[in-house]
Amino acid sequence: MALDGIFLHKIIPNIAERLPARIQKIYQISSNEILLQCHHEGRFQILISCHSVYNRILITNRNYPTPSEPSNFVMLLRKYLEGSSIQSVKQEGLDRWCTFTINHHNIIGDVEEIKLVVELMGKYANVILVDSSNKIIDALKRIPPFENTRRIVHPGATFVPTPPQNKKNPFQSTLIDTNQSLTQQFDGFSPFLSKEIEFRMQHGETFDQIMQEIQDSKQIYIANHNNDAVFHCIELKHIGKCKSYPLFEGLDVLYYHKEEKERIKDLVGDVFKVVQFNLKHQSSKLPRLQKELDEATQCEKYNHYGSLLFTYANLEEKGLSKVEVYDYETNTNIQVPLDIRYSIKQNANRYFQKYQKQKRAQQFIQQQIEICKREIDYFEGLLIQLQQADFQSALETKQELIGQGYIHEQKKKKPAKKQLPKVKSITLENGVTIHFGKNNLQNDLLTWQLAKKNDLWLHAKDYHGSHVVIHESQPDEYTLRVAANIAAYFSAGRNSSSVPVNYCPVSKLKKIPGAKPGMVQLTNYKTIYIDPNEDELYQLKLID
Repeated sequence: MALDGIFLHKIIPNIAERLPARIQKIYQISSNEILLQCHHEGRFQILISCHSVYNRILITNRNYPTPSEPSNFVMLLRKYLEGSSIQSVKQEGLDRWCTFTINHHNIIGDVEEIKLVVELMGKYANVILVDSSNKIIDALKRIPPFENTRRIVHPGATFVPTPPQNKKNPFQSTLIDTNQSLTQQFDGFSPFLSKEIEFRMQHGETFDQIMQEIQDSKQIYIANHNNDAVFHCIELKHIGKCKSYPLFEGLDVLYYHKEEKERIKDLVGDVFKVVQFNLKHQSSKLPRLQKELDEATQCEKYNHYGSLLFTYANLEEKGLSKVEVYDYETNTNIQVPLDIRYSIKQNANRYFQKYQKQKRAQQFIQQQIEICKREIDYFEGLLIQLQQADFQSALETKQELIGQGYIHEQKKKKPAKKQLPKVKSITLENGVTIHFGKNNLQNDLLTWQLAKKNDLWLHAKDYHGSHVVIHESQPDEYTLRVAANIAAYFSAGRNSSSVPVNYCPVSKLKKIPGAKPGMVQLTNYKTIYIDPNEDELYQLKLID
């Protein structure tokens, strides 16, 4: 769900109260996101997202990974905006776009006013830098003349604002035409907000009361509707149960992890490509190997053909494509295919050779099938880890693939200092510490180096997922269930119910010789069944 003009109307004043502010750093943290690090009585960050679905603008205090090489657009923004001062921000009516007015020192040191226009209109979302003469310096998404003759967004073109829709301002006009929807009558209204207001009005609230509630609101209300997150700045009564957050915190809760996946793909996209390519390759290879094995297991018929042909070896005829012989085992006549280039005796020898070859191949193909199945299992696990990964975990997965030889990294003149994987941890109120890994390298480090023999080890049964260690030999039921919830949630069984989680002392684990990272063998284990509970992990601040 995208934000509408009314919601942007609530955001802009919260940004304006931090102005004027000096722009210190500018980063493009993904192909659609710009991060401005600013200073005004303290440091703060303005995030601008031009994603087609998650487009938004907000103040955030979260940490974001940044690419090692900035894009051309970011280099241009740094040239014009770093060290400059944002004087104001203004929303144009109740439309989904706003303008930052910025004081910038030109080449000769004179102060001139430039504008950074932020348009948050779905797939047309954009960031446009405009000079003092209203000419476009550049844009995040260029629109050349051959794509749109009405509105050109290209360096050197005159900036043309998005035309207003000439609807009524709902904060000023309360006259409602019952023959039209609220979206058609009022500026800034999305169909979703219109539906909420119409629902409330049908249940006794007045339009004035609802607009006053919107005006006074400082919260964002989030609900789940048809497996999709919906939100606005007033309680969503037509949906039902919803959670409230401070405005910017709620936007981060909504979108940070959704867009994080695309951010990770932008910064370490080769990891996804390598995992998906190898998984597809091994998955298509397995049926071919199984077909070859089926053919190889039929090798006894070639031995039988060879034996029958030797019975008639004295014929020594060439040019025959088949011969009919009497089979003493079945007491019937059967036809044996021949190669016309060879005699019957030579064909018999060729059948014996084929028999020996396929008999030897059976063991080799079976080995290849087992290797192929292990590879499929390995890459399926990596794909699950990447789908649940943060940026640091994704980087560690990349290092794992480099170590396994699946990614060839260019050698650097000065190799970077090797860092240990960062294993996650939490200390409960009862003082017990729980560690868990989110990828194979973290799992191996935790299980074989950080954990002690008497600690309790947990893992979701039959699912790819986290290794979890309780640093206690006999934890109470609450601690055990928290750890089992972590193991179930950070696994492929996250969206299942009653997930089985195996647990045993670390001393009962064994390494599997030659196995991929993250693989263990366990004995004498017990099993607990748990429903993955996201709310509990959120309260424990293990997810946000």
